[in-house]
Amino acid sequence: MQKYGVTHRLSTPYHPQISGQVEVSNRGLKRILERVVGENRASWSDKLDDALWAFRTDYKTPFGCTPYKLVYGKACHLPVELEHKAYWALKQANFNLKTAGDHRKIQINELNELRNQAYENSLIYKEKTKRIHDLKIKNRVFNVGDRVLLFNSLLKIFSGKLKSRWSVPFTIS
Repeated sequence: MQKYGVTHRLSTPYHPQISGQVEVSNRGLKRILERVVGENRASWSDKLDDALWAFRTDYKTPFGCTPYKLVYGKACHLPVELEHKAYWALKQANFNLKTAGDHRKIQINELNELRNQAYENSLIYKEKTKRIHDLKIKNRVFNVGDRVLLFNSLLKIFSGKLKSRWSVPFTIS
């Protein structure tokens, strides 16, 4: 791998809980499945294709478009629309290779522009989210002699249900 300049990164495909992005996507997919399956929870695997289609064609605010459009560069069509499009595509297929090549290059450039725009939208969304989060943070000034509680971050991870995450009061010296 060093010969080709590939750097190895630790990945955990069998433990998706570690990746925050995967966890958020799975949460959205699970929410769709909960609504679609209803009372008969055993049939979730039958509804998975429909749930995935709904998830992939749903508008995502951070990107400013759907995941389907990011991958394929166009909006997803319903089966009825596809039948009409197939006839239209068949009529358009009778053109020369030069025109087809130019058309494909234009499509690839448009897809790259769309992905760049989605990347910029995600950066704007992250900045906006950070700004909103930072507004909620209170800057506190502590003086010598003040009594404060110490937050125990280990109890946040390994907490019992009723354990306090705060330690006894300390005096700032």
